[in-house]
Amino acid sequence: MLKTQRIQKTTDIFSFLIHSVSPIILYLIILLSASFSQNFAVIKVANVPAKALYLTQPKGDDSRLFILNQKGQIHIIKYGETLEKPFLDISDRVHSSLTPGSEEGLLGLAFHPDYFNNGFFYVNYVNKNDTSIVSRFSVTEDPDMADEKSEKVLLVLAQPFGNHNGGHITFGAHDGMLYIGFGDGGKWGDPYNNAQNQNTLLGTILRIDVDEGDPYGIPPDNPFVKKKGKRPEIFCYGLRNPWRFSFDRESNDLVIGDVGQNLWEEVNWNTWEESKGANYGWRIMEANHCYNPEEFCDTTGLVKPVHEYPNNAAYMKILMGMDEAEATGCSVTGGYVYRGANIPEFKGTYIFGDYCTGRIWSFKLKNGKLANFQNLRSKLKKTSKDVPLFISSFGEDNSGELYVVDYLGAIYKFVPY
Repeated sequence: MLKTQRIQKTTDIFSFLIHSVSPIILYLIILLSASFSQNFAVIKVANVPAKALYLTQPKGDDSRLFILNQKGQIHIIKYGETLEKPFLDISDRVHSSLTPGSEEGLLGLAFHPDYFNNGFFYVNYVNKNDTSIVSRFSVTEDPDMADEKSEKVLLVLAQPFGNHNGGHITFGAHDGMLYIGFGDGGKWGDPYNNAQNQNTLLGTILRIDVDEGDPYGIPPDNPFVKKKGKRPEIFCYGLRNPWRFSFDRESNDLVIGDVGQNLWEEVNWNTWEESKGANYGWRIMEANHCYNPEEFCDTTGLVKPVHEYPNNAAYMKILMGMDEAEATGCSVTGGYVYRGANIPEFKGTYIFGDYCTGRIWSFKLKNGKLANFQNLRSKLKKTSKDVPLFISSFGEDNSGELYVVDYLGAIYKFVPY
């Protein structure tokens, strides 16, 4: 996730500033013009508690947005207002470290495709024993309140270290399976080579069937089913720390933002079939570059990223307000292929960003190659550049419109202007 985050004191200061702004500032418009013929903007639509990590919406419910909080809560924005009581509070079970840069906590949220009828939703968190837990919960008769006692644990994965936990979960766009992302287990350079070991779930994206089996079923078309020494849950592997991945709701392509070691951040974009069983290369490679070994690495069979950018941002300098104008970033945050209706020029464009610098980029994929790359953040109006934007996630609503989640608690939305 957030490769090495913020000192707590500064987070608290930013959080105070954000929650103290006037209603006018809440609708501050960040103008971006890029090279699109139709202008668009990013407007602040709500404030939520600091340490916000993700935004999503259950099918059939267009009135509410659900915001994941690292401390162990899920908050609801209903008709533009953040409800006082959280939808779910499992902070008593979630690892909540005061250590700056913690990558543990409540990390993933996904609503069952049939949530409207069964009331099931799923979370991925690191518990107080530093173990990753994937669980199912149920909503109560009050649609704004989940049953904290309804937890059914589906999967338990011990984490060897306290970082690179991954944590993102989402249901497939076309198959209804639950996809679960895990990092390589942490420390430096994947010391146990977990990401290349298909007998562990670390460094992978899993694919499971939550409607079959107990606690879950294995889809028979998973790539490593009945293959000796390989976990059948694995859909793809060779990932260092996939921090947000998504499926193009139209093409079903899988796009992954994979956080790099210390030199390169990467984005992988492949069809579903190409992604099935794919080895994305870590720790043999960091993006398009040999890592272990540093030279003459064997890249046979590895799936290389469609985009990389340098990890050159001194995040502590950014944190303290020092000039890092030339820096690109230090921790990729994967986004979405835009399929909404409000900004037609964005159709088929992948939008993603960097946690440390708050930069936002976009590009399209044409014949398997990157095209129409845009640095959207560079188009911000001068009056808006002082707005802190630590991009912990992007979000997508039922209509395909996109949002930006600021770790400090601000929620933004892309809109036409």
